[in-house]
Amino acid sequence: MKPSLKTLFPSGCEAYVKACCQSFTEAHGRRPGVHIRTFGCQQNEADSERIAGMAEALGYEYTDNPEKAEFILYNTCAVREHAELKALSLTGQLKHLKAKNPHLLIGICGCMVAQEHRLDDIKNKYPYVDFLFGTASMEKLPEYLAIALKQGKRAFYPDAEYGIPEGLPVRRESTFKAWVSIMYGCNNFCTYCVVPYVRGRERSRRKECILEEIRGLVKNGCREITLLGQNVNSYGKGLYEDYGFAELLSDICKIEGDYWIRFMTSHPKDASHKLIDVIAAHSGDDCRPKIVKQFHLPLQSGSSRVLKAMNRHYDREAYRSLMTYMKEKIPDVALSTDIIVGFPGETEEDFEDTLSMLEEVRYDAFFSFIYSIRRGTPAEKMEQVPEDVKSRRFARLLDTQNRISREKNQEYVGRVERVLVESVSKTDASLLTGRNEKNRLVHFPGDAALIGTFAEVKILTADTYCLTGELVP
Repeated sequence: MKPSLKTLFPSGCEAYVKACCQSFTEAHGRRPGVHIRTFGCQQNEADSERIAGMAEALGYEYTDNPEKAEFILYNTCAVREHAELKALSLTGQLKHLKAKNPHLLIGICGCMVAQEHRLDDIKNKYPYVDFLFGTASMEKLPEYLAIALKQGKRAFYPDAEYGIPEGLPVRRESTFKAWVSIMYGCNNFCTYCVVPYVRGRERSRRKECILEEIRGLVKNGCREITLLGQNVNSYGKGLYEDYGFAELLSDICKIEGDYWIRFMTSHPKDASHKLIDVIAAHSGDDCRPKIVKQFHLPLQSGSSRVLKAMNRHYDREAYRSLMTYMKEKIPDVALSTDIIVGFPGETEEDFEDTLSMLEEVRYDAFFSFIYSIRRGTPAEKMEQVPEDVKSRRFARLLDTQNRISREKNQEYVGRVERVLVESVSKTDASLLTGRNEKNRLVHFPGDAALIGTFAEVKILTADTYCLTGELVP
């Protein structure tokens, strides 16, 4: 049985916040609004769904409009400076809302505020922010709200010991797609990354809790479940002796139902042949696949020299060997990756090595980033690549991958693809939008009643970023 809020939080906190929300409701004829804005990765999205679930359980009502909120919370990211600056800029815009409504509570949480210099920035430059807490304190939200409502003083909560919050209520953004965190934190300490410093060391959820959550999602009609972890391939380390990510995937696939399993992110140093064998066994054409034929494996750089400087614990040849084995076992697998351009010390030869890996592997898609200095990481002190050089290389990288993606998308023309229908197109109300199992974006005419279901779509045209088709009768 899942614990209630009463068993999770200090005595009186839940009751006090609920009483405050009830008083507001009686006075205004509506529940107090809560507005949550999320920056960054899917893990942050999953965290925000639990924060929203806790807020609703306490008596708040979710609103997309910050103007209608009595409690605003920004869940922040620290992976790149751009995300931090955007969060701070939007925080600055909340000043006028606080001026109009002095009782408005404003909170900031997540990775950014786990950094001391950002914590100090907000303390000193944003006096209308009421409280801050990091990634280890999410489950203490009712306590923080109770203190803010009762005392009316600013509070800053440093992260205590990192744990694994279980049993929290969840307000999911979708009824047919779900994030499921299987582990938290990271042990890898790549020289460019702050994640181990802001999310703590690796810690895995118990398999029973994960499987119970997924069974419930499937029972309620969920059609796509994405398993999350900073390095899902490390799942189980320190918790089980002989049970890891491959075994977890096998157990998930035993759950009856028509659904897809995705996962992210994998680290090449821990992506084993055993894992690939499990994916192959559960994604074959002789069965309705549960694990999609799509694998996201960050390369970061095609240069072994740069990979060593990044502290990635694999080289170009090891990555190539893994790609070869994967393509042998799953010939039509769709591959995607992450690339960092302009890592400190990257030479033109290093960059050419990255371009050559794109041509050799022929990724279906990628996420590419210009290197951004992260304070406190080893790479901050390395020799930096000039900004104009990084920009030129980034443009060449995009041109190369866009050509490859366009060529690969053309291969779909004439095929019939199974598509999970997600929404009405944002740019054309006459079209529906969905994705096939290889994560290709697909547009096609159809009734909105199909949203949340699988549909068979014949692909008619293709461009760099999407496919267009028609429903198969």
